[in-house]
Amino acid sequence: MGLIAGILYPLLFFKKFRRCSNIKELQINEEIREREVRLIDVDGNQVGVMPTRKALDMAFNEKLDLVKVAPNAKPPVCRIMDYGKYKYELAKKEKEAKKNQKVINVKEVRMSPNIEDHDLNVKANRAIDFLKNGDKVKVSVRFRGRELGHTDAGKEVLLNFAELTSENGVIDRHPKMEGRNMIMYLVPKTE
Repeated sequence: MGLIAGILYPLLFFKKFRRCSNIKELQINEEIREREVRLIDVDGNQVGVMPTRKALDMAFNEKLDLVKVAPNAKPPVCRIMDYGKYKYELAKKEKEAKKNQKVINVKEVRMSPNIEDHDLNVKANRAIDFLKNGDKVKVSVRFRGRELGHTDAGKEVLLNFAELTSENGVIDRHPKMEGRNMIMYLVPKTE
């Protein structure tokens, strides 16, 4: 038991603290393990191939970080830069890209094939509100029992609905049967 524990304990300890080979973030300063690196200075000029220790000293003298930017190159390419500022700029760009992204929600309006005119108008007004907000609208007609034999009535209801909302939306996907439902999609009108 003591012999097995003596062999396994160091292996478990080593495995726990071993560095991962697929590091998602860039390696900086002492994390760079190669003997030689190709160095790019602060201004973007190539200094050349040199020992990692010397490159680290140059970065330290300028009070900046040595960052491995191309780990797969032979020898790896490192750059002298302010790593904190670099990460801040990346986060700022990512946030800006997220801000410009438009999220389209899909709202659903459900009806039956024998819906009355007033109810159809109320549902159409609700769909117009969704379309004005820039949302996509899924309009569905559910058929029950014997109504499945009269799918043409459901198609007529959907086309009337599309006509009521035609000022604000256009048909993205025409009425189509999916199981017991007939579904149509409307998208906001682009000007």
